[in-house]
Amino acid sequence: MLKHELRTTYKEKRKLLSPFFISKNSIAIANQLLNLHIWSASYYHIFLTIAKSKEVDTEPIITLLQARDKDIVLSKVVGKQSLKNYLLTDGTILKKNKWQIPEPVDGIEVPEHKIDIVFVPLLAFDKKGQRVGYGKGFYDTFLRKCRADVLKIGLSFFEAEEHIEDVEENDVPLNYCVTPKKIYEF
Repeated sequence: MLKHELRTTYKEKRKLLSPFFISKNSIAIANQLLNLHIWSASYYHIFLTIAKSKEVDTEPIITLLQARDKDIVLSKVVGKQSLKNYLLTDGTILKKNKWQIPEPVDGIEVPEHKIDIVFVPLLAFDKKGQRVGYGKGFYDTFLRKCRADVLKIGLSFFEAEEHIEDVEENDVPLNYCVTPKKIYEF
């Protein structure tokens, strides 16, 4: 399928998800992450959930990271395709941007080269680790600025598509994608 077709399909699928489904399966995804060998890293970049888009709730993952005393990094949109990264602290103030994404107002900036793991939002992904996001290019731009060895982990309520047909040169593939039932490794 093409990216625009997948965007439409998965936005429609998400509309049908109940709050109970989202909560139960977000916890299942967090529990699946315990099976990955990622817990010795230091800096974990995570997206904050857009509730109206019925995304995976990342709060259970944040709780896991905090329990392990990890440094949690959040993004803020700054410009057309740029993200600035800030350390999540007790004093971090969050405010929703124009897309209703909670983001830090300011704080301690974290350069991309320090980040070890990135939890990547997506609408769909395929069996080769390619992903379909919202089409704005923020994460592909951000991921290209990270170290070559940064681990990119997608989070999805749904299983992999066979193949995304219109992958572009600038698309950055995932290393893993975690669903409630399975961990895909690419």
